[in-house]
Amino acid sequence: MLWKVIGGLLVLWLVISVAGFVIKGLFWLAVIGGVLFVATAAVGWARDRKQIKS
Repeated sequence: MLWKVIGGLLVLWLVISVAGFVIKGLFWLAVIGGVLFVATAAVGWARDRKQIKS
């Protein structure tokens, strides 16, 4: 279930980033989407490493 949520968020942030690059004047949207994409991926990676160590 957690991976579905993380995967959904990653797709959402990717769509927001692409929309920000495509639509002129919304570069800030691309930056926010990129930052959130990286943050979500880092959280998913950290949780996966925690489960492996357990």
